[in-house]
Amino acid sequence: MTAPLVASALPLPLLRRGKVREVYEVDPDTLLLVASDRVSAFDVVLREPVPHKGAVLTQLSAFWFQQLAAVIPSHFLSADADEIVERIPSLEPLRPALTGRAMLVRRTTPVPFECVVRGYITGSAWAEYQRSRTLAGEPLPGGLVESARLEPPIFSPATKAEVGHDENVALARLAQALGRSLAERLKQASLGLYEAGRTFAAPRGIIIADTKFEFGTTPDGRLLVIDEILTPDSSRFWPADRYRPGKSQPSFDKQFLRDYLETLNWDKTPPGPVLPPEVVARTQGKYLEAYERLTGKKL
Repeated sequence: MTAPLVASALPLPLLRRGKVREVYEVDPDTLLLVASDRVSAFDVVLREPVPHKGAVLTQLSAFWFQQLAAVIPSHFLSADADEIVERIPSLEPLRPALTGRAMLVRRTTPVPFECVVRGYITGSAWAEYQRSRTLAGEPLPGGLVESARLEPPIFSPATKAEVGHDENVALARLAQALGRSLAERLKQASLGLYEAGRTFAAPRGIIIADTKFEFGTTPDGRLLVIDEILTPDSSRFWPADRYRPGKSQPSFDKQFLRDYLETLNWDKTPPGPVLPPEVVARTQGKYLEAYERLTGKKL
């Protein structure tokens, strides 16, 4: 692998630069996603990259898109640098920087909501439950403890905030915004993907506590899962052998980084604090271990 990539600059029209990815237009029907090694926490992009993070996100998403294709099709076309350069010859000089972290995808119209599935109560869901015994205003059973398993898993959509935090919303609001038919399709697709994903992960020693999916529609009305899927950035991965309800859990995602930042005197506004090398290294290690456990391969 090459040196950490903080930002890509390709000879293609740049459509969007997000917290982690750049999105380029290849042609009217095709996009190229490039995942950098940038890392964000509390909606702030930190200055230090996490080496190989972009490759983990890209290659793990490619793995899942193919593994779960029977549940719902995706926008995925290729994450192989050779195939991408063959399709877009102008990228040949940039092949080393693209290897592992570039994904060619079908263009869709994104659904303006994140589709969150919660199999365990943690994070913002646990905070709301402590306040009001609800999730997105909907009542939950009494007596739950932090990190308790939710059975059945709960579909919990959220707004997609360009700035600031996403907001959990009720299914009724999703239906009001998108129509009842599409809202129900999103719910069933999300629950199906989560169930298939956690069933696959369980014998590999990983609990997928919660995750978020994004979807898009094609011009002919097909619903596709898009962006990234079941990665350490979009999910909470817990080691099954260390799971203990009633407290927060160790994880194979960036929760370690968040926990470290919570120990600092930082107001969670830019610029973020400087990350010590050991924090970067441990974060990198967690991403790589998640990839290796789930795929059975080294990056």
